[in-house]
Amino acid sequence: MNYYYSNYPGFVRKWFLPFFITVTGIFTSIACRGSDGPADLVLRNGRIVTMDDQWPQVSALAVKGDRITAVGSDGEMRRYTGKKTKVIDLKGMLAIPGFIEGHGHFYSLGASLMELELRYAENWEAIIALVAAEAEKKKPGTWIIGRGWHQDKWNTKPEPNVEGLPTHHKLSAVSPQNPVFLSHTSGHGVFVNQAAMQAAGISRRSVDPPGGEIVRDENGEPTGMLREYAAQPARDALKTYQTQRSPEEVEVNMRQQVILAAQNAIENGITSFQDMGSTWEELDHLKMMAAEGSLPIRLYMAIQEPAVEMAEKLADYRLVDYGNNFLTIRCIGEKVLDGALGTHGGWLLEAYTDRPGSFGLNVTPVPEIRHSAELAMKHDYQLAIQGIGDRAARELFNIYEEQFAVYPEKKDLRWRIEHAQVTHPDDLPRYASLGVIPGIQGIFACSDGPWVVDRLGVDRTKERGYVFRSMAESGALIMNGTDPPVEEISPIASFHCSVTRELPDGNIFQPEQRLTREQALRSYTINNAFAAFEEDLKGSITPGKLADITVLSKDIMTVPEDEIVEAEIVYTIIGGEVLYKWTR
Repeated sequence: MNYYYSNYPGFVRKWFLPFFITVTGIFTSIACRGSDGPADLVLRNGRIVTMDDQWPQVSALAVKGDRITAVGSDGEMRRYTGKKTKVIDLKGMLAIPGFIEGHGHFYSLGASLMELELRYAENWEAIIALVAAEAEKKKPGTWIIGRGWHQDKWNTKPEPNVEGLPTHHKLSAVSPQNPVFLSHTSGHGVFVNQAAMQAAGISRRSVDPPGGEIVRDENGEPTGMLREYAAQPARDALKTYQTQRSPEEVEVNMRQQVILAAQNAIENGITSFQDMGSTWEELDHLKMMAAEGSLPIRLYMAIQEPAVEMAEKLADYRLVDYGNNFLTIRCIGEKVLDGALGTHGGWLLEAYTDRPGSFGLNVTPVPEIRHSAELAMKHDYQLAIQGIGDRAARELFNIYEEQFAVYPEKKDLRWRIEHAQVTHPDDLPRYASLGVIPGIQGIFACSDGPWVVDRLGVDRTKERGYVFRSMAESGALIMNGTDPPVEEISPIASFHCSVTRELPDGNIFQPEQRLTREQALRSYTINNAFAAFEEDLKGSITPGKLADITVLSKDIMTVPEDEIVEAEIVYTIIGGEVLYKWTR
């Protein structure tokens, strides 16, 4: 497979010149509301699924500047085709509104592309080998960073182990002089070696912090596994190491993270990315890039900082459609109420089936979440809080309901519960009744499916686990994403899982919870736009909206289910600019 990115300096320069499109013509055909004069770009001879109920399917569209100017038939688009108009013959391929990643971690995605990739390691021994090879290349004292391991996906159990998790001794042996920091695929735990524990001040005498756990062996010695907030000393030690870099090095690194994350998203057909949790420093950096016109992808950013700091700074950071519609900052999130199911951190109403007596972790104290909710109301920010377990979801519904009652005059808030993996049946109707949006990741049903029954048991899984179809039928607006870098940023893979629930072994995980293809596509386009207050700007192929379009090699709405994953991204178009093209 060969691909190219359009001339990077060219599209960077483009954003210095904002386009203001005035829709002047009104036509009686389906190609209505188009402006007279030639378009800059015409797509023709395709099947264009618009997500606009007024014209659900057309064969052609026209773009002028960064906006869609007309949709209709091939014949109707001839009036917009001039000598300088770029024409793309879709040759019958499917064009859809640009995919919107509904939940991801933008800078973390960029950073992950610069770190050890551990998702494909078959077992702990393979990870040891990767770290050993990296240690040979590093100077003593240099940290080795990796992410993406998951113990339930290994083909063999490490020996020795504690709760199925390895101990640090082999890792420490291959990297005695280099601290090692390996993030769990969920991001809710890390594994470190002895050098990293020494740098972090973690020892046998260390006490588990609130919302965290140092996993220990039978003798009380730390194994190297740090759950949730127990990892904070190691994170702080890593940050201290990283502060040794010059401001120039920091800037280069952050810009590289942005470019790598954007490229990864664009080559997967994503035109907008909703980030769930960035720092003041990261937001300042993005604002600078947006002002200079160098953001390659549209970003919707959430702030993940302590409530006491947000109280002082929120008013200064709120931005909507900044930098020619490339940057919006108007969300508080992803505040983490609980941990991940994979690390036994999801906060449950009843104990874990495979860890009796454990109900998971309340990571961020409930009063802190309530304070964040109050700040969101005061400063007109959306609120997006992680609630993975059913206890976490219930706590969030209660907090949201309290705030809505205190401020009845405030409407259409679109507050969110991120992940929403386990929901008690009694709480399911509260999504629709309160107007709360579940931010699901369809791909999780397939990646977690092989082991989630171990955590919850058969009956509880069936009743409460990953019940996405039940959510939709209860009236909830379903949004979708892949949570990169937790999972690969692949809307195709998540779409496929959303509609098939097919596990790697071919079995189907809760077939009754499959979404229809229409529901799944809406969850990646217009629903995600709505969840970011951007439904009038993007999410459908509608005249006057931004010309953000994805073209696929296969029609994922009609092909057999097993062919969906074979679909390639052929074009990614942002603001009328072809930023990615796939060639065989």
